[in-house]
Formats: sequence, structure tokens, C-alpha cells
Amino acid sequence: MSVYNVLSLCGGLALFLFGMNVMGSGLEKQAGGKLKSILEALTGNKYKAFFFGLIVTAIIQSSSATTVMVVGFVNSGVMQLSQAIGVIMGANVGTTVTAWILSLTGIESSNLLVSMLKPSNFSPVLAVIGVIFYMFSKRQKRKDTGLILLGFSVLMTGMETMTAAVKPLADVPEFQNIMLMFSNPLLGVLVGAVLTGIIQSSSASVGILQALSATGMVTYGTAIPIILGQNIGTCVTSMISSVGTKKDAKRVAAIHLYFNLIGTAFFLILFYILRALIGDALFMSKINQVGIAIVHSTFNIVTTALLLPFNKALEKLAKRTIRDEAGKEEFTFLDERLLATPSVAISQCRELTDDMARLAQSTFVRSLGLLKQYNAAVAQSIIEDEDRLDQYEDRLGSFLVKIASKSLSTADSREVSRLLHTIGDFERIGDHACGVLKSVDEMRDKGIAFSQRAVEELDVLSAAVTEVLDLAVRSFVDEDTAVARQVEPLEQVIDRLKKEIRTRHIERLQNGVCTIELGFVLADLLTNLERAADHCSNIAVCIIEVEHDSFDTHEYLHEYRENELSDFNEQYEAYARKYRLNDDDGEGAVAVRHGLRKPLPSKKGSRTKGANA
Repeated sequence: MSVYNVLSLCGGLALFLFGMNVMGSGLEKQAGGKLKSILEALTGNKYKAFFFGLIVTAIIQSSSATTVMVVGFVNSGVMQLSQAIGVIMGANVGTTVTAWILSLTGIESSNLLVSMLKPSNFSPVLAVIGVIFYMFSKRQKRKDTGLILLGFSVLMTGMETMTAAVKPLADVPEFQNIMLMFSNPLLGVLVGAVLTGIIQSSSASVGILQALSATGMVTYGTAIPIILGQNIGTCVTSMISSVGTKKDAKRVAAIHLYFNLIGTAFFLILFYILRALIGDALFMSKINQVGIAIVHSTFNIVTTALLLPFNKALEKLAKRTIRDEAGKEEFTFLDERLLATPSVAISQCRELTDDMARLAQSTFVRSLGLLKQYNAAVAQSIIEDEDRLDQYEDRLGSFLVKIASKSLSTADSREVSRLLHTIGDFERIGDHACGVLKSVDEMRDKGIAFSQRAVEELDVLSAAVTEVLDLAVRSFVDEDTAVARQVEPLEQVIDRLKKEIRTRHIERLQNGVCTIELGFVLADLLTNLERAADHCSNIAVCIIEVEHDSFDTHEYLHEYRENELSDFNEQYEAYARKYRLNDDDGEGAVAVRHGLRKPLPSKKGSRTKGANA
């Protein structure tokens, strides 16, 4: 075997790994939404978890990637340890698909239809189609399809290159001696584990073994222990990925290792028993690429059938191996291992942003409640939740930027943009909740309170802001553009209410009915309420515009108002009637009342002082 053959082997392996990565990436982008749906449907049912692992691994063509993803899921709290066990077993079965695809390279037939099943015959056609789709199509889905076809063609080219490179080994006596050494089962397991651990891909190491089988020098007695070792070696990736994770995430990697160790031990015992009963005749026969695929599938399917009913026992074994330590473990907000599967990472970000939206709404509504009745515990919770909203924005923003740098489908890219545009608005709503709290604290410190008329006016404005918050959050969480279109008319009514309340305050100030001190507090309150509504408008516009890949808020609002793209005027008039201030002469009605009647008690225990706003 010449240096050229060695270089060809290395080059073939490089093409194989690259093609697998490209094909898996393209498949994952195409099936991103389906992966997310499957994950959402996943329950504690071990069989559903098993099929989830099988399907995902068959799609992304890597059990290592699936187990790393599961470690990230468990570490982030997306998945429970009990669910992860079934997924890992499914991943081990799903990875056998690659071996069957690679076994097609060994097809030999004079029949045209059968010969076309051989990758070397049809992969060039797929490569041409893939290039056409990828380079000349404007549709993202077609580009992703082209990427899948190109990845498959490169993978098969790498396999053919490796097979051609190792064929001269059949005439090398040293290679024959090495193959005889591997007839020792324990040595074969060790070699398979080390090789797979180095390249961190059981699919690739199985591909190398299938390429070597083309020399005619690999026997069943040699191949079976190596395949067993390859399944152990693939655990290296998940073990590395679990470093620095929570206990349950480490247990996921341990269960992956235990699964393959137990399966290997069972098959080694079976191997020795059969060898003692029937001798070496069967084990000395030559194995081909299909035979390797059969052995690989048999190992994983039989091991799964044996251990799936005992998933609870595996969980207990992992917990005994990796024990809980005293004290509470720190919660992992987002796990970067999720970046290996962007569609699922985006799904996790979406769930957290939904939580952030609800938290922002709750925080602001509670701050309005303090205007009616002060509660020290509620006030403290607002401060704490505002800090949580800051953390949400910081961590989600950083994580989404990392996701955006990945190769994403059009739908995933649109979702990332939507989340990046809205998390800042939710965080600012929390800031304005603290602004309301600051005004409440100022009134308590100074022992001052608003007049009955000012209270009623704030009552109407607070009710309107509460509703616009509910509309914005519901439209975001439910992705409901119909609800989103109701936000802007109400936000315009809130702007008008703010101006009317401010005008009325100036009139009371001129008539000597109000103090400047209360006027400053009222101005701050009005600003915080109106700006919270503005952020609701930004959220709603983003939801509507994201479908058009456009985030020009000002342009959209101009068209929405001026060109009457919807029933804006009708909705505006309805909200204006609903949230109408009392007339100065006492006539009219307040549409919604919150009961702001009693002055806020002073922190210092002094009487309520000053005039009324």
C-alpha cells in the first residue's frame, strides 16, 4: 500500500465526515419544525421517547449529536432524565440507518435497475440536481434539499474513495496478520472503542470497517467485537459534553455508556458460547458491507429490547453512580449544547420568551395594583422580577445571536428575528413597572394622595394599559395576528388619554386645586403607563410584520393609520368609548373602575398632606 493510498484513505474519510455533516445539517433544517413538534409531544412514555430518539438520529445521521442534544435538554430542564433514557436507546437504533445506506456501495448486478441502486451510479445524478437546487433556486426549502443531496453525494464519494484506497491491503501480509490479531474479541472491542472515540462518530468508524471489508480480509469473528467496541467508543462524545453540567445531565451520559457496556457484555458472552458450541467455521467466514450493517443493527435492536423494559433500573444505577450533593444546584438558564440543533434551541428560546412575556405583564399589572393598596411583599417581588427580566433579555439575546450565526431555515431565521425584536420590549415593560413603583414609594414617603377626580382618570388609563398588555402578550404567545391588530388602536386611545389627563391636571393646577409636587408624580406615572403601551405596540407590529420579513415599525404604522389597511378607525372609536374620562361637570361614565379611592399610607406614619392632583 503506497503513500498515495494512505492519503486517499484520509481524504476519503474527510469527505465522508464532511458529507455526513452537510447532509445532517440540511435534513435538520428541513425537519426543524417537525423535530420541535415531536419534542413537544414527548411525554414520560418510554416508547414515545424511544421513537423520538430513533427518528431524530435517522434524520441527523449521528447518535453522538442526538445524545449531546439530550444532555443539553436535560441540563436545561427541557427533558426529564426518565425521558432521556428512551431517547438514547432510540438514538442507538437510529444510527444503524447509516450503515445500511453505506452497504449499498457493495451492490453488484448486471440488471440496470438494481445497479442504479449502487451509490456510485446514482450519486453523481443527485450531485447535479443538488447543485442546481442549491445554486439557482431562490426558495430556501429547495436550497436545503439541494444541500441534502450534495451532502449525500459527498458522503458516498468519500466511502467509495476509502474503499478504493484500502483494496490494495488485501495483498499486504502485514494487514492479514493485523486482522488475525483482531480475532481476539477483547482486543477487537478495544480497537473499535478507541477508533470511534478518536473520530467521535460510530457511523464513520462503521463506514471504515465496511470499506475494509471490501478487501475480503475481514471475518465475522473480527468484525463483531470491533462493532461492539464502536458502540462503546461513541459514548465519548456524550461524556465530554456532560462536563460542567448538572447531575441529571451527567447521568444521561452515564446511561448511554451503561447501555452499550451491558449490550457489549451480553454479546461477548453470547459470542464465546456460540464459538464453543459451533466452532470457528462461522466466525472465520468473510463478512461484507451488508453483513456489517446486519451485525450493527442486531446489536442495537437486541440491546434495546433487553434494556428498554428496565429503564427505571438504569435510572437508579445512574443515580447511585452519580449521587446528589448537599445543597441546591444552580439552574441552567440556557445550555449551549442546544446549539447543535438550532430548531430545538429556538423552540427553547421561544418557551423562555413566552415566560418572559407573561412575567413582564404580571409585573406591570402588580405595580398598578400598588396604586390601590400598598403591599411591601408585592413591591419587593416587582423589584426581583424586574431583575429577572433583565437576565432574560441578556441571556436570551446572547443565545439568539449565537443561533443566528448558524445555518437556519427561513422559518427558523424569521423566528430568531422576531424573538430578538421583542425581548427588549418585554424588558422595558418591567422597567416601567419599577417606574410606577417608584412613584408609589414617593407618594408614601411624602404622605400625599391624588384627588378623587385624578384617581378616576388614572383608573381609566390603568384599565386601558392592562388590556393593551393582555392583547400584546396573548398575540405574542399565541402568534395571533388578529389579536395583534387590536393593539395599535388601543395604544392610540392611551396616548389620547394621557394628553387629556395632563391637560386636566394643568387646569387644576391653575385653579389652585393641585400642587406642583403631586403634578411631578402624576407626570411620571403617565409617562410610565404610556411608554409601556408603546412597547406593546412594538410587539404587536413585530408579530404582524415578521411574516413579510420586514421590521420597519414606523412605515407599517403610517400605512396602518393613513391608508386604513384594516378596521383601525372602527376599533379606535370602540376603545375611545370604552375608556372615556368623566366630564368636568361630573356627567359621563368611567368605563372601567379599579377602586383607587383611599390615599396611600405614609411610611413615616404622618397624615396625608397637601392638596390633590
